[in-house]
Amino acid sequence: MSSTVSTATVPATTIDQRRTSPAQETKPEQRPEEKSQDESDRFFWTYTEEPHKTRRQEIIRAHPEVLKLCGPEPLTVPLVLAVVGIQIFCAYALRESPFFSWQYLLTAYVVGATANQNLFLAIHEISHNLALKSPIANRLLAIFANLPIGIPYSASFRPYHLTHHKSLGVHGLDTDLPTAMEAWFLDSVGGKAFFCTFQILFYALRPMMVYKLPLTRIHALNIAVQVAFDALIVNYFGGKALGYFILSSFLAGSLHPCAGHFIAEHYVFAQHSRSLKPSQPESAKLAPPPETFSYYGILNLFTYNVGLHNEHHDFPAIPWTRLWKLNEIANEFYCDLPCHHSWVGVMWQFVLDKEVGLWCRVKRKEGGRLVGGSKPATHSQPIDVAR
Repeated sequence: MSSTVSTATVPATTIDQRRTSPAQETKPEQRPEEKSQDESDRFFWTYTEEPHKTRRQEIIRAHPEVLKLCGPEPLTVPLVLAVVGIQIFCAYALRESPFFSWQYLLTAYVVGATANQNLFLAIHEISHNLALKSPIANRLLAIFANLPIGIPYSASFRPYHLTHHKSLGVHGLDTDLPTAMEAWFLDSVGGKAFFCTFQILFYALRPMMVYKLPLTRIHALNIAVQVAFDALIVNYFGGKALGYFILSSFLAGSLHPCAGHFIAEHYVFAQHSRSLKPSQPESAKLAPPPETFSYYGILNLFTYNVGLHNEHHDFPAIPWTRLWKLNEIANEFYCDLPCHHSWVGVMWQFVLDKEVGLWCRVKRKEGGRLVGGSKPATHSQPIDVAR
């Protein structure tokens, strides 16, 4: 890919000053109360719809054959079985190793964290029903993939993540967004280093602070199966084996190369001038500035191609094995979008660059759709609840 991420930080005004097509403009001017609220934080507020719907429609018009890429990828199932098996084997092999021994810690970081990050993203794929044809079969596979993670989360992840897709950047709905308290409190090199070290905890706890999901049968099953599995591991392998699973999950969302995707996907690092090719559609010139960024590096091999994040948000129904094909078919839509080539570099810049921080996210006040939950009536507009 030819485009890279530049180093000039996007000013907050850039998001609002960039012109959009009339169909995308939802508010020509800010209301007084909105302007007042905007001045109280440094997030990049926008009043246009999220860009993926527009680009998806343009790509389908230009390349209708991309729709043939949609549908489940059966290869996900044996990969999940293999990685779960590797983690159980490692837990058994380390059952008598001291927790602070180099064998235990190195295995947890190199093998365990990589494997559990892989399982996180397997659950991500499965949440889109992209492993099996049956929705309930996907739910059960996600619960199985959850086992070496040690803590039940697959059932809750699905509705929160699907809401992230349907409500990208929407304040009060998209739980991938940092809260203003997080952004203010961690607005320093030390604070950002703390966030990167413990970001798995932020992603686990933040959704419950934004809104709570009702307990369903699949949630109860997820909890029951995980507790039973953990009890069996402790009973037959010992507490250190379960500790290996938990430590692997923590390290997978900490200072680990694969954890860079959490920051790379939606944090706005720079203002990008796009040199559009003559072959690109005219609507590309009117599109909102990017708020999703892809990564085209080698770590996609371990992470279900989650780095192709623009492609994934444009077509959530295309599985990981066919995202590169989408990029190839519709390359004129992707080749000039800003992107990353190093997740380690992303974390390094995020921590050390004073112009980058948790504030660097695009937010919108309205729109969106809640999946599988309930929200207070204080949101800007009615929310369509899908169960």
